[in-house]
Amino acid sequence: MERRDAKAQILNILAKSIRRIMEKEAVDFSGLQEIRLRVGQPVRILLRNREKVLPSEEGPHIVTKEEVRETMEYISHYSLYAYENELRQGFLTIEGGHRVGVAGKVIMEKEKVKNIQYISSVNVRVSHEVIGCADRLLPYITKNRQVCHTLIISPPCCGKTTLIRDLIRQISDGGPYVKGCSVGVVDERSELGGCYLGITQNHLGTRTDILDCCPKAEGMIMLIRSMSPQVIAVDEIGTSEDIRAIEYAMQCGCKLIASVHGLDMDEATKKPVLGELIRRRMFERYVVLGNGKHPGEIRGIYDERGSVLCRE
Repeated sequence: MERRDAKAQILNILAKSIRRIMEKEAVDFSGLQEIRLRVGQPVRILLRNREKVLPSEEGPHIVTKEEVRETMEYISHYSLYAYENELRQGFLTIEGGHRVGVAGKVIMEKEKVKNIQYISSVNVRVSHEVIGCADRLLPYITKNRQVCHTLIISPPCCGKTTLIRDLIRQISDGGPYVKGCSVGVVDERSELGGCYLGITQNHLGTRTDILDCCPKAEGMIMLIRSMSPQVIAVDEIGTSEDIRAIEYAMQCGCKLIASVHGLDMDEATKKPVLGELIRRRMFERYVVLGNGKHPGEIRGIYDERGSVLCRE
């Protein structure tokens, strides 16, 4: 699958004045994680986990309402109305699978978010594929070339989505540790596949089916009924509906790859509903991520009893 350069994809959606600053600063897009534009505040980027204000030498550039408006026009192709469904979730996905979060005045209808207007903050989260980043993990979450039910526990911004993405690819294509098998992906926030206009932007393997922008609980059941997946992958589970759908999928014979926000095993065990699944040993493997030397650092891998299989 051919992908355009991430630098071009990001620069093309920024206001021209912000674009010129990024180009003049020669920002290294290979390590760029976020670009934050807030009306009345400096341009800030997150580069290899370090925050930086732009420009670095001439003093900060203060973002204007016009620059945010121009950026949103480029992102939405001059039709924010056409993206109303995406905006009510608080973000848009652009070509390349990059996610653009927005904040502003929330419009409510029947106690539900209908839209976001008067956008004052834009957060461009740069999507990074790291092919092979799951190589080290695969031997621990497979048995007899079959996938184990696996829960990835991670604080925000520790590379869990990147890791799950590569796991999906390797499980789908198959390799030394796992037979290639059909994988169903429920991508509620368009981060795993990074679908743009219905086309997956990231490499998820040859046997992968994806439900984009679909609630996780509904999507898991839809996939089981329609696509007969051998493995289901979801990112950032949290609601009681998510947990019940995971239990249903397990009972239907599907293997689960899921992630949850948390610092460690203890914190995950204390979560409502999810904690009960952990105590019942429904998951066979737990992977705890940290953010020490680099994002995606594996702090520990545990079996269903909580015994250590690997620790940094």
